[in-house]
Amino acid sequence: MTARLAALDLPAGGFSAPARRDAAARLNEMGLPGPRDEYWRYTDPAPFNAPRPEALAIPPREATLFDDIDRLKLVFVDGVFDAAASDDLTGEGLEIDTLAAADAGGDHWAGALYGQLETAGQNPVRRPFAALNTLAARDGVLIRATGRVARPVHLLYRRSDEAADVHLHHVIRLEQGAELTLLETGAMGARSNAVLEVDLAAGARFHHIASKRADDDKLGIGHIFARVGEGALLKSFALAVNGRVMRNEGVIEITGDDAVAHIAAAVLGDGDEGRFHHDDTVFITHAGQRCESRQVYKKVLKNGAQGIFQGKILVRPGAQKTDGYQISKGLLLDEGSQFLAKPELEIYADDVKCSHGSTTGALDETALFYLRSRGVPREQAVVLLVLSFLADTLEEIEDERLRDGILTRLDQWLTSRATG
Repeated sequence: MTARLAALDLPAGGFSAPARRDAAARLNEMGLPGPRDEYWRYTDPAPFNAPRPEALAIPPREATLFDDIDRLKLVFVDGVFDAAASDDLTGEGLEIDTLAAADAGGDHWAGALYGQLETAGQNPVRRPFAALNTLAARDGVLIRATGRVARPVHLLYRRSDEAADVHLHHVIRLEQGAELTLLETGAMGARSNAVLEVDLAAGARFHHIASKRADDDKLGIGHIFARVGEGALLKSFALAVNGRVMRNEGVIEITGDDAVAHIAAAVLGDGDEGRFHHDDTVFITHAGQRCESRQVYKKVLKNGAQGIFQGKILVRPGAQKTDGYQISKGLLLDEGSQFLAKPELEIYADDVKCSHGSTTGALDETALFYLRSRGVPREQAVVLLVLSFLADTLEEIEDERLRDGILTRLDQWLTSRATG
């Protein structure tokens, strides 16, 4: 760990200093994960423990998903905010600052939140890379919404340095009754470590859509730490297409009554284009009454690709009328690919409805035969069946424009691989 920290240019001072000192102490106590750690048993953490990432060629810039919708665009290049390429940081019912700029100033509302949800999310499972992010992140966005924000906020990531090692830390606070949609697209760096802390007051509604860049041989680890208050709603959807080693951790605590938290992902991996390993680890805690949670994860894998899902629902004492649902499915398009799942339920209330399920299988040959018997070419039939397999993850996106945009991108990617 000494070499890992020595390679970083750590920030000093600012409103985040107390949280960073605490993160340093916690990280020193827990250390970085090794292959024997229970929650890293399926993924080798060595590429994330290395002092520096390998240089990674920068692919040609491609059209950005969501380019055709009205949104507030914020651009980060190699983990640094690019004001010239971004829109003005203003919006109705919206306060936006960058972490770097706010940390260089005086007191800030984010001082009461920065690193706090990450710290709470370390129990009962330690998440060392999240603590490392709180310590090392030099930039990110700080967003406070006080009303309904009509335009989505779009965080667009770009690379210019082939060996960029990026740490970004975002803090989102939605006040009572506020609503916000946050979009994330692009590649942060050759290796990236991102933390998103989301604090939802009573009745707030937060929609989050992340689309990771396709055909980029990157290393990435991402974290979402969320606190969902009374009657609030959180919906998070992630699309991942290719990559080398990716690990996503979702830690959501439902603290208020009558709250809703959904988290979903659609993953497509082709090992023929390089190693593909994608690990999702989710932990949802129910502490309020009459609350609902959903974990919906679907992974389509071929040519030796590997997909992981570790999901848990914890229902605390007194969290009656809980409705918790968890499903993870792997669709293997060849015999060399692998999907590993570890679903868990831990329940300490007696009036709940909780379920989990996990399946792994190949394409439905009967459905494939039916489509082909109706004149649909095999390649197109496979695309249709894969899209059907992923459909219920896309249903977690409430905005029809955004959902259709992702569906179109999926169709294009699958068709190009099927016919290319």
